[in-house]
Amino acid sequence: MGTLAITILASLFSVVNPLGAIPVFLTLTASETKAERNHTSLMTSVYFVIILMSFFWGGTYILSFFGVSIFALRIAGGIVIMMSGFSLLNGNTTKKRIGEKVRAEAIKKEDVSFTPMAMPMLSGPGSISLLIGFFSEYQELSNRFVIAAVIVFTGILIYFILRSSPLLFKILGESGLKAVARIMGFIVLAIGVEYIISGIVGLVDNLTGNGLMG
Repeated sequence: MGTLAITILASLFSVVNPLGAIPVFLTLTASETKAERNHTSLMTSVYFVIILMSFFWGGTYILSFFGVSIFALRIAGGIVIMMSGFSLLNGNTTKKRIGEKVRAEAIKKEDVSFTPMAMPMLSGPGSISLLIGFFSEYQELSNRFVIAAVIVFTGILIYFILRSSPLLFKILGESGLKAVARIMGFIVLAIGVEYIISGIVGLVDNLTGNGLMG
């Protein structure tokens, strides 16, 4: 259980990359007091957990409704995760998630915790597809509860990271955050490649097993 939790946490944290959200969070909450920023941090983490938990437990049913196979999800999700990894390697810690227009609109909003912070900044297509894949891969209920606990723990980490964002930005600076992003980008890129490979292998095995190939 411990090994599974660490594996899931490493993958999810790398794809979510809350450290990369610090500059945007500071920009969007520049006019807020410390208490208001702490509240925004809390609500962002709460929304993050709700969004990812919803897709984790209900994602496979959504795929079934639209007739999308888990193999197609892994391939498509792997491509999205790879693109995120490439962006992180190039030092684009924020532009990969929200555009300038969305950011400008968000600055005018009173509450940015749900959008754009929780979605799509933190819980985007990459993390959603990753968790739906985990749900399909780990069939035992105990393992799924471990993954759910990791989602909650990641939300707690996000809360403390955002709450401490002024201090972290002061310590790491823009260059430090980009350096961390590049390291995480390599991990995210590897996760994306692994997902694409597993999706292709699973699809071929499924077709072969059904006698549709060879």
